[in-house]
Amino acid sequence: MLDHGSSDLVARARALAVALRERVPLTRSLRRVPDETIEDLHEAGFFRMLQPTARGGLQADPHTFYEVQIALAAGCPSTAWVMSVLAVHAWQLALFEPQAQADVWDADERALISSSYAPTGKVERVEGGYRISGRWSFSSGCDHCGWVFLGGLVPPRSDGESPQMRTFLVPRTDWVVEDTWQVAGLVGTGSNDIVVEGAFVPEHRTHKLIDGFTTKNPGGHTAPLYRLPFGQIFVRSVSTSVIGCLEGALEAYLDVGRKKLAASTGKRVAADPVAQMACAEARATLDEVKLVLHRSFDELLDHIDRDEPIPLERRVQFRYESARAVNRCTQAIDGLFTASGGRSLFLDAEIQRFFQDAHAIRAHFANKPEGPGRNLGSVLLGLENTDLFL
Repeated sequence: MLDHGSSDLVARARALAVALRERVPLTRSLRRVPDETIEDLHEAGFFRMLQPTARGGLQADPHTFYEVQIALAAGCPSTAWVMSVLAVHAWQLALFEPQAQADVWDADERALISSSYAPTGKVERVEGGYRISGRWSFSSGCDHCGWVFLGGLVPPRSDGESPQMRTFLVPRTDWVVEDTWQVAGLVGTGSNDIVVEGAFVPEHRTHKLIDGFTTKNPGGHTAPLYRLPFGQIFVRSVSTSVIGCLEGALEAYLDVGRKKLAASTGKRVAADPVAQMACAEARATLDEVKLVLHRSFDELLDHIDRDEPIPLERRVQFRYESARAVNRCTQAIDGLFTASGGRSLFLDAEIQRFFQDAHAIRAHFANKPEGPGRNLGSVLLGLENTDLFL
């Protein structure tokens, strides 16, 4: 039986991170998370952290989920990324209609769901649901999954109406994986393309973005975890691995820097002011982004516990802070990388992979701070919010 204790889950993640670090060469060569690692994540309960207890999950608090993600990323960012996005999909499935949950979990409580939310495919209304076709990219961990969430725009029923953004739940029998993942960062995530040709999706296997925004989901789970806004949970699931990247990069730098002599001067790197400031900035950034992360969810859950609306302005700010954390951590890693000198350019340098992975995380659309930042500034200046992904 799995222990529901949060400290136990984080301890498991820290222990597993040691093995993950040793498997990095294999993970990178496969360009996906190894089957052995996927089984380790299952056994540890990490994929079920946000799954309802009524459906065989742990229903852990968000703080624990993100701390586990950070711990895993300090060992292998690709593994942490795949764990986080697949685990957060179990949380989103709990927001779908109960029949959709039954379709997945009645058959297998360990079922994994990948995703690609950008509405790049075609959606047609048909009797009883929708028919979808097209190609969706960046579906992390899809090789290990029996289901996928695909984003799509439902065409309006009449002139003057806007298309409606939804997530479509599609079984493995209706899609194929096309191997396209030849990349420089997050190499082991296997974020390949999903191709669908005319799959039928019944109405109950769709989830409206607006329901996730208003938290009026049809899932039927009333615990505070499932009353959090969709955007708040999701954006942090794709930004928080970078905090673990910074932890790993700092540890890697300190391991070398405490003993290294500079080739050009023969002096200890530890005495170099540039090295000292890079380490100080990295450590202070870690404290800053972790405190903000946990403060945000303390505040969100406090509003839910008191059964009161979460102020929109705060949600807008939390959305920006999620993306800003990626920028802050990437800048700190860049400082460590620059201070590492020429040896950091070699592909076997440990800091090199954290540098690459952090910049890959920064490239995700949810982690670009400019849009959320402008939106926050606009709201503060009295203009309307323009983002439903919060």
